[in-house]
This record gives sequence, C-alpha cells and structure tokens, in this order.
Amino acid sequence: MLNRRAFIKSIPGSTAAIIASTTSHQNRAFAIMAQLSPPIEQAPTLLSAPIELAGDWGYMKPRSAAMVVERMRHACLDGVRLFSDRQPTRLRVDEHTSGPPAIWLHPDGSSLAWVIVDIGERDWSKLAYQFAHELGHVMANSWQPHATPLPPCQWIEEALVEAFSIRGLGRLAESWKKNPPFTGDNAFGDAIASYRRDIIQRYTAKAGEQGLSRDPVAWFMDHRREIEVPGLNPFAQAFSLTALTEYERASNCLEALGALNRWPGRTGVPIEEYFRQWQASCAELQASPALPDYLRETLGIA
Repeated sequence: MLNRRAFIKSIPGSTAAIIASTTSHQNRAFAIMAQLSPPIEQAPTLLSAPIELAGDWGYMKPRSAAMVVERMRHACLDGVRLFSDRQPTRLRVDEHTSGPPAIWLHPDGSSLAWVIVDIGERDWSKLAYQFAHELGHVMANSWQPHATPLPPCQWIEEALVEAFSIRGLGRLAESWKKNPPFTGDNAFGDAIASYRRDIIQRYTAKAGEQGLSRDPVAWFMDHRREIEVPGLNPFAQAFSLTALTEYERASNCLEALGALNRWPGRTGVPIEEYFRQWQASCAELQASPALPDYLRETLGIA
C-alpha cells in the first residue's frame, strides 16, 4: 500500500502541485485551530474538587485543618475508581461548636457538597474520622437537596460509609507515620491507629453481643425491625466491620459506593429492591458489583 507522500509524488505535474498545496494549507489551518482552541478541562472529581473551610475553628489554624482534611481525602480515595455521574465540583468543611457531624442538604442549586464536623481543639483524629464518614456519604451520592435519609435501608449506607472512614483511618495512620503533614509529627500516626483500634474494638463487641459474628442471616432476620432504624445505630455499627473486611480484602469493591442512590426512592425502598437497584446501577456505570453481591449473599437477601 502506498503512503500519502508516495501517492502525491506519483501524480504528474500540476495535479501533484495542487494536492501538495492543499495539504499544506490544511496543515497550517489545523495548527492555527490548535492554538486558538482552549484545552479540554477535565471535570472535577471527588478526589480533585477544591476544598474550602468554613465555621468556627477556634484557635486552630485553618491551614493545618485543611492539610489534615486533604490528607484524609487521599487516604480514603487514592486508588479508588470514581464512577458516579453526580460528583460535586466543590467541597466545604464547616466546623460547628456543637451538634453531630452531617451533610447539609442545602437547596441552593449549587454543586457544592457541604460537610459539617464538630471536633475539639486540634483533635486531628476526630476531624479525619468525621470528615471521612461524611465524605463517604458524598461518594454515595447523598449530598444533594433530595438526599434525605429514609428507612428501611439507610442503615446500610451508614454501615458502608462508617467502614469507609475506618479504612481511611488505617491508611492515614500509616502515611502519617512515614510522612506527617507537620514536621517531626510522625508519632501521631500511632495515635490515629489507636483511635481506629478503639472504634473497631467497640464494634466487634457489639457484633458478638448481637450474634452478627456467628450467623449474619439469622442476625438480620431476628433483629430486622431494630436494624432498619435510620442512622448509625448499634446494628449498623456492628455491620460496618463486615463491609470493612470486604474493603480490605478486595479494594475494587469500593467503587460500588459511587453507584448508590441513583434510583427513585433511594434508601426508602425495601431491602430486596435496594440491592436490585444497586446492582443495576453498578452495571449502568460499569462499576464492580462485588460489594452488593457480597452483602446480599451475606444477609441472605433473595
């Protein structure tokens, strides 16, 4: 097969000159267009969206708090494929002096995900933990005005994002010991690890008391009315360790969090429908369905 240069040379006389001239003009036109066209900007993701601080941080330096938040975001999301088509373009971390951590579902039409935390003076472990839990809700598409928590399946989301935050604490502790955000503060990585260990020990005790560690199917059948209470209730706390085990065994299953709550009814549908919708959402986004498959089988949901 002849290439274009050989083809032009094989045409006699003026015809070849016309083709060569046309090709030269086209090349110059393409070069001018390339200079005039702005570069294609990638849309922000949950990992790259700008973070701003708001609220009352007391005597804490905002820059220090921002460094902890950014480090925790990377601990949670580095290496995780983000599939959601509903990611915010900005994140706000708002420090309140009272009240529980939450997502503020503000109806202003913006693409800002608004996280509320409530921590003590320079309590970086608590800041990282609270921020990561709420970041998990954002990843699960629960940051827009219509994302009101609803029974009977809100407890599953709470368990999943709690596991997300506990996993993040482990990764933060390791990175802090190796490369702390504050000079000479390597030892604080052990404090973060201890904070995480205390959470796991409390939840492990709950799982044993509730019977979850013995038989998850019987656990769900026997306690279903108590389990399906909205919020991070004691049963959701215990079940978060089941999700955590799977996160640490197969990290690719985390991408399924981005497929949550993309259907009418969100967590307000029965658990059987919730898992069917979640699996269908994973298929639509081409995210791994490993997590809903595993949890559905673990709980014996048909």
